[in-house]
Amino acid sequence: MAKAIHSMIRVLDEQRSLDFYSKAFGLEVTERLGFDGFTLVYLSNSESEFEVELTINHDRIEPCALGDGYGHLAVSVDNLEAEHARLSGLGLNPLPIKEFMHQGKLLAKFFFIQDPDGYKIEVLQRGGRYK
Repeated sequence: MAKAIHSMIRVLDEQRSLDFYSKAFGLEVTERLGFDGFTLVYLSNSESEFEVELTINHDRIEPCALGDGYGHLAVSVDNLEAEHARLSGLGLNPLPIKEFMHQGKLLAKFFFIQDPDGYKIEVLQRGGRYK
């Protein structure tokens, strides 16, 4: 059976991205691999083995165009309201909390936040299918 292990995103400024992902989600560098022309930085925390892989192309001077194909990354938290308040207090500008209904029942409670390169991250209240 396949196991999801990481998702890769291209970022313009490594330090700016490291600061954001550390503050926002407690993700820290698990490995940094330098190559000719690019660097790979793997981030994770103790909540999951899943990693976010940052790819930094050394010759890039402008952010990547995200286009309309990228959706979002998603994380779950124990206390959505507290996490929203914490991120707001850090000046990271999360969008308002929303509720998503399915067949008259609450399926998800969530908000979105964007990283410095414009990638969207969905923050979901843990529970149900969102563990």
